[in-house]
Amino acid sequence: MATAKLVTWNVNSVRIRLDLLKTLVEKYQPDIICLQEVKAKEEDFPFDEIKSLGFENIALYGMPGYNGVAILAKPELKDITKVDWVGKQDARHIKATVFDDIEINNIYIPAGGDIPDPIVNLSFAHKLCFMDDISEFYEQHKSSLVGKKMLLCGDFNVAPSENDVWNHKQLLKIVSHTPIEVERLTRLFNSLDFVDAVRKFYPEPQKIFSWWSYRNPNWQTNNKGRRLDHIWVTPNLNDRILETKILAEFRALERPSDHVPVMTEIKI
Repeated sequence: MATAKLVTWNVNSVRIRLDLLKTLVEKYQPDIICLQEVKAKEEDFPFDEIKSLGFENIALYGMPGYNGVAILAKPELKDITKVDWVGKQDARHIKATVFDDIEINNIYIPAGGDIPDPIVNLSFAHKLCFMDDISEFYEQHKSSLVGKKMLLCGDFNVAPSENDVWNHKQLLKIVSHTPIEVERLTRLFNSLDFVDAVRKFYPEPQKIFSWWSYRNPNWQTNNKGRRLDHIWVTPNLNDRILETKILAEFRALERPSDHVPVMTEIKI
């Protein structure tokens, strides 16, 4: 049985994290890596270094300084498309087809700032509108998308479940776990009846996290994390998802991202 490993990871600057990327490749041998927050425009992206790791096919939607998404692949990438939402060209979504039948969508949903009020915080309003825009598109095109094999992954910047945060009650008014954000992400999840490929292997009520704040030097001891990084698949791929792992050890390495890689293995 042929299988492939896909990793999603907010690297928080691909150039800073090249050594960790090399460690990831050497230890886990992924076939596809979806990166968010690469923080590099095309001319600054480390194409040569990444190709030397075995990823000859690279789809990049970059911009200087912040944001940016990329798909690094050993197999061929077809139909590469940069996708914009809410009328902004802010390098948050790129998609491509692999293995002739799976459309990979690498998405970086806006963080939303610190104040969970769309009236006083335009960043939070942008986050909500971003999720609404994608949901509405999928809802409107659902009939034509039925049968299409789709995988959505990335830093969604929302921890939807009570068990996706270290303390549900304390975080209800904190951006990433507010009811309005959970409602929006749930709408997106339901738009094409997606399956949560992470929770499939870490079932509720297990607490699982993929992000620990840089502001917390004792992150391992108190484990105040959130699950912001997700892999979803359409129901027709559910039986092909063989395993999913959160690679928490990467948070403890030198010069880490505040997010850790999440990896799934899929039958091709």
